Amino acid sequence: MKLIIAYIQPHKLEDVKKSLTRKNIGKMSVTNSLGCGEQMGYEESYRGIKFEVNLLKKVRLEIAVNEDFVERAIEAVIDGARTGQIGDGKIFVLDLADCIRIRTGDHGQKAIG
Repeated sequence: MKLIIAYIQPHKLEDVKKSLTRKNIGKMSVTNSLGCGEQMGYEESYRGIKFEVNLLKKVRLEIAVNEDFVERAIEAVIDGARTGQIGDGKIFVLDLADCIRIRTGDHGQKAIG
C-alpha cells in the first residue's frame, strides 16, 4: 500500500479528478494549502506599497492505493496537472503501514478498496 501526496495548481483540480476517474481511482482527500517552490512567488503592490507574495495557493491531494494502482495514480495526476510551466507541482509516494476502515474494522488492502 502507498500514500500518494500531490501538490497541484488549484485550477487543475478538476482535470486531475477526471484523469483519476478514467483510471478507476475515485477515493481521495483534497485540502487547500500554501507553499513555495521554484516559482519563488511574485511582487504585488497595494495602494502604492509593494510586498512580496511567496506562499502561493496550491491544492494537496492524498490518495491511498494498493500496489497495482500506484503507477496509474501517478500517471493520472501528471496527465491532469501538467501545464509545462514552473509551478505544476510535486508528487510524493510514501509507504503506508496500514489502513483501517472505521465502519467495518477491515485492515490493509481490503480497507483501501
